[in-house]
Order: sequence, then C-alpha cells, then structure tokens
Amino acid sequence: MDLEESRVSLSMVATENPELWAFLKRLRYGQRLTGTVATIESFGVFVTLDEGPDHPVYPGVGFITYPELSWRRFEAASEVVEVGQRVYCEFLQFDTWNGEARLSLRATQPDPFLWFVDDIAVGQRMTGQVTKVLPFGVFVQVAEDVEGLVHLPELSADPGRAPEDVVQVGEELTVVVTDIDRERRRLSLSLRQA
Repeated sequence: MDLEESRVSLSMVATENPELWAFLKRLRYGQRLTGTVATIESFGVFVTLDEGPDHPVYPGVGFITYPELSWRRFEAASEVVEVGQRVYCEFLQFDTWNGEARLSLRATQPDPFLWFVDDIAVGQRMTGQVTKVLPFGVFVQVAEDVEGLVHLPELSADPGRAPEDVVQVGEELTVVVTDIDRERRRLSLSLRQA
C-alpha cells in the first residue's frame, strides 16, 4: 500500500497459488533455509528451497539480490555461487509482488568489517593496497575483504591534485585511520596524516 499516492498493489500469485502463499506466509525474519541455486541472473540469484513449493513463474521460490550474496566485493555472482550449489540462507522478507522469499547468503557469514574494526582505533597507522581511484578519493584494502576510503582532502596537501596524479591502483600505502563508522560499515583513512 502506498498511502501517499493512494494506491494499493494486488498480486494474483495469492489466489492462483495458495500453497506458495501459505508457505511464504509461514516464514519469519532471520529464519534459516536451505536450497539449491537454480539460476544466476544479472539482477540476482534464484534458489529452489528444500521445503518450498515450485514457483509458477520463476526458477525458484527463493531470491538473493547481489548485495546479499557476500560481504566482499565481486564483479559477477558466479564468483560467489554456481548453479547447482547447495546454499544456507537467512530469510529477510516475503516479496508479495513476485511471490518469493527474499534471502541473504551473507547474513549467515561473519561480517569481516566488524571483526576487523574491533582491533583498530582512530589514529592508528596501517598499510594497504589501492583498489580503486575515483574523483572523490581512493579505496584502500587494509585487510582481507575490508576497504577504507581516503577522501580527496586527505589524499594530498595540494587540494588541486587529481587522485590519479597522487596514487595508482595496486600501489601500497601507509594510511592513518580517521573515523570508524560501524553502523554504516565505513572506514575513513588519511594518506596526508600518515
């Protein structure tokens, strides 16, 4: 329901597939489910759930969006899962529009960022490798699956220099931790202060 627009969206999946609807309504946030990767698409991964019924349209009742596949960065879902692979996921929500269970694979794994920041402090020096150079700064990998951002003002004492004129991808840097945001999973770094 969209109260601001005075709109209600309805789904035919409920009336046409009561077994599917009943199954999805029983699921609870955080519930662990098992299944098999049915197909990998450019928008996510469909999972055939072990205890779930067949879906009338999609290759599986379960669906994992790309951000919910892994804590680490990846270019293609095939770097994380493959068709036919058994997976253990956490239920996030019932997508009533598509009649599917939205799942998270990464929720079943420890967050490497939170583990890493437990052992560091603001002001601490560390080394890392530049993974990406952007107009607003550079990303530096400081641990496996953990990156921090050196914002443009913290990159050089000369504010007019472009990031690509200061560092290159693959370059090893010594940086200083300037901020740790556990909630948003952000690590701010400074090359200038190092």
